[in-house]
This record gives sequence, structure tokens and C-alpha cells, in this order.
Amino acid sequence: MTDRCEMILLVQAEFDGELDAAQVANLRIHRQQCSICQAAELDLTRAQELLSEMPYEPTPDAVRERVFAALDMARPKPVPQPVTYPFSSRFHWWRHSAVGFGLGAASAAAVLFLALSPAEQGLTEQVVAGHVRALQPGHLEDVLSTDEHTVKPWFDGRIDFAPPVKDLASAGFPLKGGRLDYIHERPVAALVYQRDKHIIDLFAWPAAGEAKPVEEFTERDGYNVLHWVENSMDLWAVSDVAPDQLHKFVRDWQRSP
Repeated sequence: MTDRCEMILLVQAEFDGELDAAQVANLRIHRQQCSICQAAELDLTRAQELLSEMPYEPTPDAVRERVFAALDMARPKPVPQPVTYPFSSRFHWWRHSAVGFGLGAASAAAVLFLALSPAEQGLTEQVVAGHVRALQPGHLEDVLSTDEHTVKPWFDGRIDFAPPVKDLASAGFPLKGGRLDYIHERPVAALVYQRDKHIIDLFAWPAAGEAKPVEEFTERDGYNVLHWVENSMDLWAVSDVAPDQLHKFVRDWQRSP
């Protein structure tokens, strides 16, 4: 292409899973108006599909034996005195573990290089992944405040809805702040609460279905998740606190005005 866009490298970065939620949201908004980035996304998607269709072809036994024989000949000869060579032991282990390696490994590596998009994950997995991703240093809050009147206005202009922000400090779940995340093919609000040393994320976005006042409990990879729909909002609470503590958080949040 003769024309270039300064955002085009971010398209590849999104496929590689290197962007945070706010960057993903900004890129998808930009791509709606940018034909260059749309074409780049299409090229990457086609490459992913082609690689996934490539057959696996194991290395023939004769070729594998010739490679191992050449490697054996290239190894340094052991010295006469009894000396331990860590490299030699590692080589011995690698040689035997590599028997199942074939020419299809290159294709498999290329497929793994293109990370799964959020649409290919289940919704619960996306919520847990968003929580785990936020626990990395510097990713927990975009706005750091214990004041709900500071956190709620921060979302204005960043998302197309007003998230319900409540201060539960009196119940033992102080508000820590909020951030923008990207779940379920759209930007969402993530409200950050704390229980002792544990972080509780409350994800919120407009609901598509009817109200579900009774929360649904799920456990994924050591994290507890509660989902319910209230006041036209889809709400997901996720944390590593004990299930009874997460249920208490939801009850206190529902009772709070």
C-alpha cells in the first residue's frame, strides 16, 4: 500500500494480545473509519485461517535419524577426566524429547502466534481474564479515587452509558477507583473494590435481556464470579475472595442506594 496509517502496527499488536483494554477499544473505534487498518485486519485474519488449514506433516524417520547423527558427530568429545558437563546432559534430554517434532511445528507456532480474539472466549472467561490482566502492576485503575462522585464522571465520554458507582466502605468494601475494559465485543466499565488484601472487580455494561436479580455463581481458575442483571445493567463481580465474601459484597452493593 502506498498510503500508511500510524495505527497500522497496533492492528498486529491486537492480534498478538499486546494491547490493554483501553487501547483495543480506541483501535476498534479508529478502524471503523480507516480503510488501511481494515485491510490490515483482513490480511491477518486470512493468514490465520490459511495457517489453521495447513496439514501436519511429521518428519520422515530417515531425515530425523540423519539430523540426530549429524548432531552426535558435532558434539565435543568428552575429556578423559571425570567432569560433569551440564550442556551434555541438556543435549541428551533434548535429543530424546525431540523425537515427536515434525515439519508441522512451524505451522503450529505460527497459529499460536496469532492469539485468540475475545469473541472466541466464553463470557465468563473474558471477565476472569480482564480481572487477571488488571492485577498486573499499573493496570488496576485508570482513575484512582475512593470518591464515587469522582469515579463516575470519569467515564463520561469514554463509554456510551453511565455505570452505577457505589461507595461500600461502611460495609467493608471500599471503592478504590475504576478503569475502562473491553469485554463482550464492547468497552465496559470496571469498578474496583477491596476486601482486606483482595481486589474485587465489578464489570458493568448495558444489559440485552431481562432482569436477573438472583446472581449466578461460577468458579474459574481459582476466581469466584457472580453475575446478575439489575436496572438494565449486566453486572459481573469477580475476585479471589471466598464465595461467602463475594456474595456479601453483592448483597451490600444491591442494598446500597
